[in-house]
Amino acid sequence: MSTGTAGGRSVQALRVELYAPVASFRDPMFPRVTRCLPVPPPSTVRGMLAAASGNTRELAVFGMAASSSGHGVDLETYHPIAADGSNPAIAGRVRTVKGGATVRERPFLTDVRLTLWIPEADGRRLEPALRRPVWGLRLGRSQDVVHLDGVPCWTELHPAGTAGNPAEGVAPMDGVARVGHALAPPDGHCARQAVTLRLAETVSSDRLRTSYGSYLWCREPGGLERVSGSAYRDDEQAVWLFDAAGDL
Repeated sequence: MSTGTAGGRSVQALRVELYAPVASFRDPMFPRVTRCLPVPPPSTVRGMLAAASGNTRELAVFGMAASSSGHGVDLETYHPIAADGSNPAIAGRVRTVKGGATVRERPFLTDVRLTLWIPEADGRRLEPALRRPVWGLRLGRSQDVVHLDGVPCWTELHPAGTAGNPAEGVAPMDGVARVGHALAPPDGHCARQAVTLRLAETVSSDRLRTSYGSYLWCREPGGLERVSGSAYRDDEQAVWLFDAAGDL
């Protein structure tokens, strides 16, 4: 979850803009129902960063903002494998019998845009990996390819709870920042349009354990709001940094 209070120090962070034409993030809170989350969970972002670095997993600290401009529904064929071995998969397919292959609707998002802020030293380590990833970058399903939208750049995150210094090019916005589509902790702000999302934070290597956290997010971009002490500002944009929930 959140890394705590921002304190009085600014942070150098790598800002990464990513774009996916189509992506789908299944909500695990609704088993057997293909409900789509409106944003990629932190665990999905960590999986993408692991694909870039080639590591088995990534526990880097990062902040994020995500949005999409459209949505739709696809049809997918599911091939569940019977636990008792009565309907084994052959060449990745099972027979179309009761409890076998079935067609289900799969909601998806279009024109997905994701911004990440990765502080040092993780940002320094991941910058070359994102420019030349070890594995293909995907966001959601295996076919949901994501790519960089421009070159990652370094920016300075200022604690939102401290007054800016115009002489240093920092606007005097003590405790106020533009929420936009930033992912925030439950006490991050009080924007009226915000909704609470329950998102996966980390998944164990054997995929048997998942940690979850609650977050605030605005489908319609939030405006200037008074933000919590853990918030930073990238210019006017509010940024909350999150670490892994625990070592799984």
